[in-house]
Order: sequence, then C-alpha cells, then structure tokens
Amino acid sequence: MNKEEIKNIIPHRDNMLLVDEAEVRDGTAYGKYHITGEEFFLKGHFPGNPVVPGVILCEMMAQASCVLLAEETSGRTPYFTGLNNVKFRKTVLPGDTFETECRITKVKKPFYFAEGKGFVDGKLCTSAEFSFAVM
Repeated sequence: MNKEEIKNIIPHRDNMLLVDEAEVRDGTAYGKYHITGEEFFLKGHFPGNPVVPGVILCEMMAQASCVLLAEETSGRTPYFTGLNNVKFRKTVLPGDTFETECRITKVKKPFYFAEGKGFVDGKLCTSAEFSFAVM
C-alpha cells in the first residue's frame, strides 16, 4: 500500500501520518517510514543531534498495525489505549528508514492487542506491546 491507500484505512494526516508504505502478509503488517530530517518532532529533539523520539517510534508501529484492521476501521477511529514492555535498543536518525513488523495478538472487541518491532537496516531498534480501541 502507498500513502494514499493507507489514508483510506487510518484517519491520520500530515503531520501525523507516520507510515509511507505498508504491506500485509500472513497476518503481519510490514510498514516503512523514511525519516527525512524535516519532521516536526526532530526540531527540538535534540537541536544539533536529531533523534526520533521513542513515543513517535511507538506511534509508527501502532499506525502500521492498523492496516490489519481495514475492515474494522471503516468509518471508525482506532485509539491508543495501552503501551507495555517497550524497549529501545538503537536510535533512529534522519536518513534512516524505520521498518515495522506488527501483528494482532488478541481481540476483545472493541479492543485489539498487538505487538510490534521496529528495525533500521535489519537491526532491532524498538519493540513493544500495545492496545487500541476501535470506536
């Protein structure tokens, strides 16, 4: 999926649409976001040493996982409800392509539980378990 196709599934828009590409294979969502260096969140984090904030990395994983719910989100909004067992292992910097791998682990409607991992150049940068409600 390209950005326009992703917009048909999740309600996020610029500057908060943080998935450039997505693909679903075997129940797993694979997403990509290319860090240009011009993102709003890099301006103050940190001047002279821009690093993608951890909360933004978690948002990227959550947005990518929402493509798995294309049928569920039609006319509805997925809201973050929880974030657990988050681990940050490597910084993500301008020029990097952050690649996510996410899957839904449990459903108890309207709640969905997922786990995700984020990589740069095949190296694990972050991992987390998260949940959201589709309302």
